Amino acid sequence: MKISFAGSALPKSGTLVVFAIDGGKLTASAAAVDKLCKGQLVRAVKAANFEAKRDSVLDVIAPGGGFDRVLVVGLGNAEAITAHELEMMGGTIAGALQSAKAKQAAIALSVSGMKDMTEAQAAALLASGAALRVYSFDQYKSKKPEKATVLESLTLHCADAAKAKTAFAPLEAVREGVHLARDLVNEPANILHPEEFAARAKALTKAGVKVEILTPKEMKKLGMHALLGVAQGSPFEARLVVMRWDGGKKGAQPVAFVGKGVTFDTGGISIKPAAGMEDMKGDMGGAACVTGLMLALAKRKAKVNVVGAIGIVENAVDGKAQRPGDVVKSMSGQTIAVLNTDAEGRLVLADVLWYVQDKFKPKFMVNLATLTGAILVALGKEHAGLFSNNDELSTRISDAGYATGEKVWRMPLTPAYDKMIDSDIADMKNIGGRLAGSITAGQFLQRFVNKVPWAHLDVAGTAMDAEKNAINQSWGSGWGVRLLNKLVADHYEK
Repeated sequence: MKISFAGSALPKSGTLVVFAIDGGKLTASAAAVDKLCKGQLVRAVKAANFEAKRDSVLDVIAPGGGFDRVLVVGLGNAEAITAHELEMMGGTIAGALQSAKAKQAAIALSVSGMKDMTEAQAAALLASGAALRVYSFDQYKSKKPEKATVLESLTLHCADAAKAKTAFAPLEAVREGVHLARDLVNEPANILHPEEFAARAKALTKAGVKVEILTPKEMKKLGMHALLGVAQGSPFEARLVVMRWDGGKKGAQPVAFVGKGVTFDTGGISIKPAAGMEDMKGDMGGAACVTGLMLALAKRKAKVNVVGAIGIVENAVDGKAQRPGDVVKSMSGQTIAVLNTDAEGRLVLADVLWYVQDKFKPKFMVNLATLTGAILVALGKEHAGLFSNNDELSTRISDAGYATGEKVWRMPLTPAYDKMIDSDIADMKNIGGRLAGSITAGQFLQRFVNKVPWAHLDVAGTAMDAEKNAINQSWGSGWGVRLLNKLVADHYEK
């Protein structure tokens, strides 16, 4: 969809979106349109008893004045509206326009009294929400959707179009990152195997990201036997992809993001039930987020040094596959008794986390992983699980989550839980039993961060098959890109 910004002069035809505030009172631009329509909007608002509650939409068809239709959108209390709510409203508007089969549309924004926000900023946020909403993944359909159902262009009219365009630029960069993450999660596993995933990450070099790809031979030399053990049953070789964006001061300590990239998870010898196994193409949602985040940061020229590392494997069933009861030695030198081959993501992350903290000495590490079904039992799809060894980092992630709508909930890490993964024959085992499964997974990862400030986000309920909302109608949500971009922008750029 093409997005553009124009001055406050109103269009004279086509499909137009205007706004009303609490009680159904039209904004200035909406009142001007109503005048062109000879009072038809006011009559429609009264007839429909339209109170203009936030995100409500009144569709007025053929109101006169040369317009095909005018959508009156409720702002509610404009003074209390937040940036996130405006972005969501942009998605609601795009959804309504798609339902109306509008190919081109315009938004007339003239709203006073918005707290800590200019009209230009509001226009940019609405545009961002609309751009996030119109994503689709249909390249494998032999019959494409009719063009009449696709919103091709959206023009936002506001008092200062130049400032709106400037405000939109970084949001558009983030939108590109989110859409890339969605594409990766939505891809079938026969297409997006580890080598192909690495190749797509390599394409970020076009945006200025430095990309290094480690092969099994190189990982074996580093002692990454925990990661390689997961991959040994697959015909597709493992890859470790390290992406670097050097937008900060030369030599400045980077921040680091690490993603689990299991392109398909059968469970290995501890095989999963057949029902729902097809969803395991999305078991690389953490790696998808890190890749999308790196693109977003590069596209908006973030003033910070960033490392993004993703461990990419397929967990398959084969005569060469890892067995329950095997013991592997991780890059850290710690040994792991693999009691369940379906607890494989933590084995991948163990080596990648150790590698990143050892080589790059980051300010902090945040890892993302579709790690446990237990987190869905605990939190459903409303929050991702947050585990951390650092209160400041944890608070900053939580704040960014609430600001973007990608919410997290902090879970405990304590010595009592840590004891649950001690092993009789190795330094640790990769599962802790039926109870506290998400927590013991977090305790496992903590053993590989070496006291670096760290947070683990368990995104099993949010990265794939997440709850639909105004800005996401996709199975692969791209969750986390917006949250972590805000974390970086608010606290780590200079």
